[in-house]
Amino acid sequence: MSSEIRLAFAHPSERSEATATRGPLDRISLRDHIVEVEIGAFQAERGTTQRICFNIVVEVRPLTDPIDDDVDRILSYDRVTEAIAFELSAERLNLLETLADRIAERILLEPQAVRAFVRIEKLDRGPGALGVEIVRGKDATHHDLVEEERPHPRLAFLSNEAIASDNLTGWIDQLENRKRPLILCVGAADMAVSQTGHAMTQRRIDLLAIEQNAWVLAARDLRCVVVSTRTELDWAMKNGQICVWAPSKIVLDAVDGPSAAPSDAVALAAWFAATFEASELLVFGGALPDSPQIPLRAVPVDQATL
Repeated sequence: MSSEIRLAFAHPSERSEATATRGPLDRISLRDHIVEVEIGAFQAERGTTQRICFNIVVEVRPLTDPIDDDVDRILSYDRVTEAIAFELSAERLNLLETLADRIAERILLEPQAVRAFVRIEKLDRGPGALGVEIVRGKDATHHDLVEEERPHPRLAFLSNEAIASDNLTGWIDQLENRKRPLILCVGAADMAVSQTGHAMTQRRIDLLAIEQNAWVLAARDLRCVVVSTRTELDWAMKNGQICVWAPSKIVLDAVDGPSAAPSDAVALAAWFAATFEASELLVFGGALPDSPQIPLRAVPVDQATL
């Protein structure tokens, strides 16, 4: 077996040693760290957990001064496991590649870290381990940038009566002029939704019914753009775009998802508003949910001025 093939299947620590640059570097490693998590792009991987195995090596610059047995002076192993736990809890992911990249970048935010080798394997998808391995260096990350503060948007839930109201354009004008990112939420249209008698499939159908109505709202005011992912929402908030939330992906990918059913659209909007740390949720033509986590305000549909 050639050395290249052997290294491809060896522990990341051997790859780290074989590709080391000039100058001494220390290494810390995490071996066979197994976590049960819901992850994967296939339908069979939704609604169930599977074992994921992590092997990680971090190259660190050696300290020039005495360590003095001071844990605060070194890169703790806990930082590695915390990076894994943080990224697993942030959102449900489809790809191991995405998870590995995010873990590596988070580790490289540590000032001592120089390179990170991250191998992640699924243990339950076949007779063997299926996985990915990546290498990331500090020069390939945005480690020198502090994490940008996500803007606190204003959310507005629009009932079907509000969507059809002659006041719709005026409300959007007023909200747009308040110089805060605006995200609009809707419920399903006033029509019968197919019933399956199966909780998981019904949830998807109910979410899709909301998304159909989101497109109805977008047709009523062309400033409104239907968006479904966190990436789209973050970009839109930073660039002044008015969004209409299509909920399926964020709801289904949420690690700690909403307790509200899609049929309770105002409560679902309140969960979403809390998730995005919204400054306020305005409810046009709907009842306010109980125990809100954010400030709520009801707006009657016959009220033209906010």
